[in-house]
Amino acid sequence: MSRILLKAFLGLLMRVLYRPKVEGAERIAENGPVILAGNHVTFIDSLFLALTVKRAVYFIGKDEYVKGKGLKGRVMAWFFGASGMIPVDRDGGHGGVAALMTGRRVLDEGKVFAIYPEGTRSPDGRLYRGRTGIARLALMTGAPVVPFAMIGTEKVQPSGKGLPRIAPVTVRFGEPLDFSRYEGMDRDRYVLRAVTDEVMSEVMRLSGQEYVDIYATKARRAEAA
Repeated sequence: MSRILLKAFLGLLMRVLYRPKVEGAERIAENGPVILAGNHVTFIDSLFLALTVKRAVYFIGKDEYVKGKGLKGRVMAWFFGASGMIPVDRDGGHGGVAALMTGRRVLDEGKVFAIYPEGTRSPDGRLYRGRTGIARLALMTGAPVVPFAMIGTEKVQPSGKGLPRIAPVTVRFGEPLDFSRYEGMDRDRYVLRAVTDEVMSEVMRLSGQEYVDIYATKARRAEAA
């Protein structure tokens, strides 16, 4: 019920303030497991994604978002939970495995799971190399991958800024990608890289971003240094 109320309220507010343009949403199957894989340019991406897809969308988020104390902590925990976020300790030694297994459980239940293959937000608006977790998830579950692109959200909430701004936003979905030809090969690193690169190629085509063939985390470290 909380998810329905939140989506109704924020969906109305979003349509009034931002009037987002949604392209290709009909490419998301009405039932059965679906993986949504796209670019990640700002914190607010997941909110726009959840509010523009008719089906409930689940995604991974840092567990620190729901561990706050007091009234603010409870409100934050309710908000992120109602938004479809599943908290996972991604900073621990087994964070990647926990995220992968969580995604598999969601898909095994026939739901929609969203993932950002870059693994973190882009440090400069460009599209970075995808991590192969998306490929393993697709091959383990057999779920189709629908690539998507968030366009303009970085102007709504620029990095390091406070309150969101009013700016045009487009959420664009591509054709579903079927990787059933690689069934049983989810441990072959060459296959995993090929699948991941195919997904990222589609995301690049949809978003129009410049592609950088290094991991975003490496770019962040280099920038910090």
